[in-house]
Amino acid sequence: MLNYIVWDFNPIIFDSFITLRWYSLMFLIGFLIGYKIIEKIFKHEGAQEKWLGSLLLWVMVGTAVGARLGHVIFYEWEYYSQHPIEILYTWEGGLASHGGAIGVLLAVWGFSKFTAKRNIIWTLDRLVVAVALVAGLIRMGNLFNSEIFGHATDLPWGFMFIRSREWHALYEGQACHPTQIYEALCYFALFALLMIMYWKRNAQERPGLLFGTFLIGVFTARFLIEFIKNDQSAFEASMTLNMGQWLSIPFIIAGIAFIIYALKHNAIKIDYPDRFADSKK
Repeated sequence: MLNYIVWDFNPIIFDSFITLRWYSLMFLIGFLIGYKIIEKIFKHEGAQEKWLGSLLLWVMVGTAVGARLGHVIFYEWEYYSQHPIEILYTWEGGLASHGGAIGVLLAVWGFSKFTAKRNIIWTLDRLVVAVALVAGLIRMGNLFNSEIFGHATDLPWGFMFIRSREWHALYEGQACHPTQIYEALCYFALFALLMIMYWKRNAQERPGLLFGTFLIGVFTARFLIEFIKNDQSAFEASMTLNMGQWLSIPFIIAGIAFIIYALKHNAIKIDYPDRFADSKK
């Protein structure tokens, strides 16, 4: 039996007048399913239906802009500071999940202040349930692209990413950790946990508990998996902890703080009318 998996997946679904990649499809599926999850939550709590489209727009823009600028600033500022126009060349790749997280936080702040006019924690506690699922699907998109994989391994589930130039340059003939799958499984498990916490345990009645759990789950997984993942930029080679790990630490600390805050305060009472505020019975 082979002790590795040859990964020869075509990342392009079709290439005609437009090019559709599996990564883009995973992103789209994630947002569509996430939208339906938030729709169900908003209806359950009697929020306004018209907020859904606004929140989706805020989050999509925040994710895209934040992820791109995160890569530019955290990983390749030396290059892009000299070639600023290429910041717009998103089709060439280059997104950072930590930047995307910051972008989402800013987007949620904007939505909460100007649209919902509610505390930002109210929005975050509900949004992260869907975001955990989206994060897992995006990592599956990375797998389809044969990118963001790990170090060489002799484990039987190691992947040979034969469509990856990076793999040929660094690991020709060696299987590598499919770290995209590791992260995706962690995020899918977190999604299941948050769904149980919301629908079975009413965790939303303790503001900050869902958001804190999300931060700890996502960024602890990211921090640990980074130990076996390839560096995204050359400057990380001399670092004890790489950039992704340093950026994860503040999020983990924030998550712990939110959970402590949530558990120290009494639960709030929430009515569940199971209809949108702007709809008739």
